[in-house]
Amino acid sequence: MSKNADITRHLEEERLAGVVVHNGLAYLAGQVADDASLDTEGQTVDILRQIDALLASLGTDKSRILSVQIFLTDIGEIGAMNRAWDAWLDTANKPARATVEAKLAVPEWRVEMTVIAALK
Repeated sequence: MSKNADITRHLEEERLAGVVVHNGLAYLAGQVADDASLDTEGQTVDILRQIDALLASLGTDKSRILSVQIFLTDIGEIGAMNRAWDAWLDTANKPARATVEAKLAVPEWRVEMTVIAALK
């Protein structure tokens, strides 16, 4: 973890920080499935589990998510992604969301998500 005045970076890697916290907001880097052999729904479930864990480590939760960007390698799989999303979603606290088709860095990845959440 590194700090730069009022900015804190967590889970730093060579090219990025997994989470950046600033001004009461947490910015999560793109989350991808730990098991890339899963189908779109399975990868989504895995990613949402990771998001829950990251938010919990910061003392917050999905009810505080403000915005989610979802990248699908095949927009035709949005139904499979939405099944996992709908089962996970806190319907009383829906975030803003955008979903687009995109070529991801690893061919086996089917879904990637970035999140902005308010801290508690």
